[in-house]
Amino acid sequence: MLLLLLLLLILLLFILLLSSIFGTVTDIDGNIYETVQIGDQLWMKENLKVTHYNDGSEIPTGYSISEWADLGETETGAYAVYGDNESNADTYGYLYNWYAVDLETGVCPEGWHVPTDGEYTELSDYLGGESVAGGKLKECTEGSCPESEYWYSPNTGATNESGFTGLPGGAHYYYGNCRHMGYNGSFWSSTEYGSNDAWHRGLDHDYSEISRRDYGKDSGFSVRCVRDDTEIVTILNQNLIIPQSFALHQN
Repeated sequence: MLLLLLLLLILLLFILLLSSIFGTVTDIDGNIYETVQIGDQLWMKENLKVTHYNDGSEIPTGYSISEWADLGETETGAYAVYGDNESNADTYGYLYNWYAVDLETGVCPEGWHVPTDGEYTELSDYLGGESVAGGKLKECTEGSCPESEYWYSPNTGATNESGFTGLPGGAHYYYGNCRHMGYNGSFWSSTEYGSNDAWHRGLDHDYSEISRRDYGKDSGFSVRCVRDDTEIVTILNQNLIIPQSFALHQN
């Protein structure tokens, strides 16, 4: 029995080693996302662009402006493409309303989830607090920060030293219009704020902070996913992580 457990542990470590080497995670549609470890959290460093829930069912899309505005009445999960231009999704991912985020079927890859409000707070605290964390999360051109191909100037405080590579994907608001690409990136949390609103985090082109905001669940925002493991052991400062329950303790 002990030998079997040892073999299973070796297999688990081998699988996690591969994950460490390639640093990616794949969603149900086959989209591959790079990952980055920030403190004790493992994050996707790209915005979600999945079109199916994890049970294989399609996430509804293609709504007109008036139809999108009505989705809140039925609490129907949906996603939109900024400006109905599919090339935007290649860079910025899709914009999901909160009802899609909230479903138990899940939009994140297996073993990952939409971060809670508390997990976003943990992220910003690790990076020095809300007032400076935004700059450390925003994308900028390597070697020429804060210049950026995606953020409008001045891209205040942007260093991307966290590796999160936050992008200004804009939003698809409840009234159906897409706005603020290049100026702002909004990222849903899974935490409600009352019956009609939920918490999200905002990054702006002219601020170095990350803003904690509540907004209507019927708006479409970007989504980042974080790995389920909350207690991890970091090995060699890479993305090789194992659940605490499997950690080997020294006497």
